Amino acid sequence: MYRSKDREEKYLFKQLLPFGGELAEDNRWLKIKGLIPWGELEAAYAQRFSERGRPALDGRLVIGLILLKHMTTLSDIEVVLELQENVYWQAFCGMEGFRAGKQLDASSLTKIRHKLGPKYMKELEDKTYRVLIDKKIIKAKGMLVDATVAPEKIKYPNDIGLLNDVRKWIVEQIKEVSKKTGEKVRTYARKAKKLYLNFAKKKQKTKKEIEVTKRQMLQFVKRNLRQIKERMHEFDYFIQKEIERRVKIATMIYEQQHTMYKLKINKIDARIVSWWREYVRPIKRGKGGGKDVEFGPRVSLSHVDGITFVDEFRHENYSEANVDIVEKQIRNYEGRFGKKPVSLTGDQLYGNRENRELLKDEKIRDAFKPLGRKNPNTKKQEQYMRRKQRERNLIEGDIGNTKEHYGLNGIRYHYREGSEMWVRLSFLAKNLKIALARM
Repeated sequence: MYRSKDREEKYLFKQLLPFGGELAEDNRWLKIKGLIPWGELEAAYAQRFSERGRPALDGRLVIGLILLKHMTTLSDIEVVLELQENVYWQAFCGMEGFRAGKQLDASSLTKIRHKLGPKYMKELEDKTYRVLIDKKIIKAKGMLVDATVAPEKIKYPNDIGLLNDVRKWIVEQIKEVSKKTGEKVRTYARKAKKLYLNFAKKKQKTKKEIEVTKRQMLQFVKRNLRQIKERMHEFDYFIQKEIERRVKIATMIYEQQHTMYKLKINKIDARIVSWWREYVRPIKRGKGGGKDVEFGPRVSLSHVDGITFVDEFRHENYSEANVDIVEKQIRNYEGRFGKKPVSLTGDQLYGNRENRELLKDEKIRDAFKPLGRKNPNTKKQEQYMRRKQRERNLIEGDIGNTKEHYGLNGIRYHYREGSEMWVRLSFLAKNLKIALARM
């Protein structure tokens, strides 16, 4: 159930401030507040709740706190505390006057985010960008395209550590069932723990030691999986489905690791690298540097007039230069600005024949290196290409800025849909700060 508040009267804290003062109208949070379509967002928020039951939290308060969290990179607990102390944050979140007490619990934000989901965050993005375009803060210019991986905040995975995480969880569930039934189950937990700790403490491990330890861990996991499957009917009805889901994931991990061990390979399709975030996939980096592989979703981006838009989000690896992805980015540009981009610039990966033909049909100028022999008549095109390729530094820098200052370098929402929400909100937070600088 949701009850919207009457926001027609504007108090602006005149009589309710503790020192009897007024808010400074040039404050950054009040300026950003004017860029958010609160009415439309609150109406979409209200649709997520039924007409019955206990009234939900105020939509303006929830939306405001989610935006403030990503613009400041604070935790949920810190955001709630800052709201309690900061009059400008309270004005941003739609409160009529200063309130000294605690407005909500930090856990409420987690529950609401689960309920809203990534579709609402995309609505939040689209409606906010529409305001920025209507106010001419964003202007339709040439489009830069690129892709990046948004790393999940997980420990660096290794096969033996992953198997140990699976084993520990299964043993805990077996112990819980054993307490209920009184049955003693020999899980070899202490022996397996000792094996893992002795292995983990070694700074340098030989190939033989890794193979032997992995084989033994596979045996422990196989035995524990069989034991928990035999006792599945002993679990309470309310948790049985979740236990079955986790056991299914554990079985998949065991089968993947067993296959790689037997075939002596390091790659397998849809490889699971994290026990608690089973949707995370390893993504091979196309660039040099210390990291050859990153663990997180792949995101296709477009950059227009200093603003970066999220066009495609997938947990599985894919080629950002696929013609279907590029066409989707062009259509998204049309949806935002009402016309096609005058130019499209990407790295050499985007310069395949399918993309060249697509841009030619769409009458969009590209900045790719001409195919075939060098032609002296194409000097102007080469100069244009070099200039546009230098402009690619803008989107590269934007990605780095968002990772460094807006939390994109470590996704902290620990569920599948949360990854997309985190990525979209990180870029939205960065874009709102850029819009603020232009006001």
